Amino acid sequence: MKRVLILGAGLVVKPIARYLLDQGYYVTIASMIKPQADAILRNHPNSQSIEWLADDEEKLSELLDDHDLVVSLLPYRFHVMVARHAIEHKKNMVTASYVQPQMRALDKQARDAGIIILNEIGLDPGIDHMSAKKIIDSVHARGGKVEEFYSLTGALPAPEVADTNPFKYKFSWSPMGVLLAGNNDGRYLRAGKEYYVPTEHLFKLRSYVNFPSVGVLEVYPNRDSMPYKDLYGIPEAKTVFRGTMRYPGWSDIIDVMKKLGYFSEEKVNARQLTYRQLLVKLLGNGADGTIEQAFAQKLGLPLDSLPERAMKWLGLFDDKTIGAEDTLINITGKLMIDKMMLTGDERDMVAMMHFFRVKYDSGKTEVIRSTLLDFGTPDTDTSIARTVSLPAACAVVMILEGKIDLKGVHIPVIPEIYEPILSKLEELGIKMDEEFGLPEDASIF
Repeated sequence: MKRVLILGAGLVVKPIARYLLDQGYYVTIASMIKPQADAILRNHPNSQSIEWLADDEEKLSELLDDHDLVVSLLPYRFHVMVARHAIEHKKNMVTASYVQPQMRALDKQARDAGIIILNEIGLDPGIDHMSAKKIIDSVHARGGKVEEFYSLTGALPAPEVADTNPFKYKFSWSPMGVLLAGNNDGRYLRAGKEYYVPTEHLFKLRSYVNFPSVGVLEVYPNRDSMPYKDLYGIPEAKTVFRGTMRYPGWSDIIDVMKKLGYFSEEKVNARQLTYRQLLVKLLGNGADGTIEQAFAQKLGLPLDSLPERAMKWLGLFDDKTIGAEDTLINITGKLMIDKMMLTGDERDMVAMMHFFRVKYDSGKTEVIRSTLLDFGTPDTDTSIARTVSLPAACAVVMILEGKIDLKGVHIPVIPEIYEPILSKLEELGIKMDEEFGLPEDASIF
C-alpha cells in the first residue's frame, strides 16, 4: 500500500485526506494540532496522525523515509524546506502554493533526484492554470492567436450568506491570507499598455462583471499578471489581466480600512485601548465633533456610509478593550475571525471565469468564455476546500500511478499534467463550462 504524508491539518486538508483514503492509500497527517488531524481521519484503519512542529526537520526526515510522497499544505514559507528534504529522500512532492524563486532554483536537484515537485495545483493557482491553458493550447492548435485574456476568481460566501453582513463576505479559509493579499500591488497589460497599481490604489481600480447565475461582482487586480504571457505561452496577447472577484461594496470598505492603517504590520500597544480609542488614534485625534463626524471628515465620506456601517458591525467603533500588543493587521484579523467565519450550516461559493478574444489567420474573431461555479455543502466540505485540495489529490494519485512521470519543479500548464487532472475533476463534479463562438462584440466588463 502506497503511503502519503500530508503536512498540515488546516481548513483545506479534509477532502484530500478522505479522497486518498477512499482510493486505497495510507495517509499520515503531521500537524502541530493533532486533534484537528484526528477529526479529519476519524480513526480510519489506513491512517495515522502525528504531532509535529514545522521546524522539526529531523522528524520530517524520519517521516519522509516511511512514505512514498509528501503533500505540503503548510504556510508557503515552509515549502522550500520540505522540498529540500524531499529531494534528499527522493520522494515526490505536491503543494498548492505559488512557486517561489528558491523553489524554482531546486529544479535541477529535483531532476537529478528523479522526482517531481508539483506546485500551484490548487484552485487559484491551479484550476485556473489548467482550464486556461487547455483552451489556449486548443486555440493555438487551430491556428489562432489570443489577443485578449482575462482570468477572474473569487472565493465567496453563497449569495444567501453574503446578505448577512455589510461586507457581504465570510471566510471559509484564513482571514489573514485575505488581508495580506489586500496589501499586494497589481500589474497587468491592457490594449498593449502596461499598468502598475500600487497597493494604496488596489481597491480603487475596480470593474464589474455579470457572472452567470450569480449577478454583478466587482473585480480588482490580482497581483502581477505580466508573467502569464510567458507561463501560458501567449506572447501575442495585447491584454493579460488576472483579477479577484467580490460582491459589490467590498472594495469601498477595504480601501477605507487600508487607508486608516488596519492592514498595517505596525505593532501597537493596545492592552489598555478600546477599539474606539484605537480608531480615534488612527483618525489623528484632530477632527471636531463625534467620532462618526471625524470619520466622515477624514475619509471624505457622508455620515452613515457603507464603510462606516461595516466597521461598526465589525466592532471597530466599540468601547470594548482590545487587550493586546499586536500588529494592526492581526487585530483586524482576530475581529474578523470572531465575526466573519463561515458557520457549519452556511455555504461558500467559488466563482471562476476566463475570457478570451481570439483572432485567426483568416481574419475571423472568436470570443470564448469559460466559467466555474461551485458551492460547498454545509457540514461536509466547503467549496474552497474541495477546489483547492482535490486537484492536489488527483495529482498525488496520478504521480503514484505513474500517469504523471515528469521530473523537476513544475506547475500544471502542460498537457501531461492538466489533461488527466481536469478529466478526473470533472468526474468529481468540478467542471468548467466552456462557451465558444460568442458574439464578436462581447466583452467581459
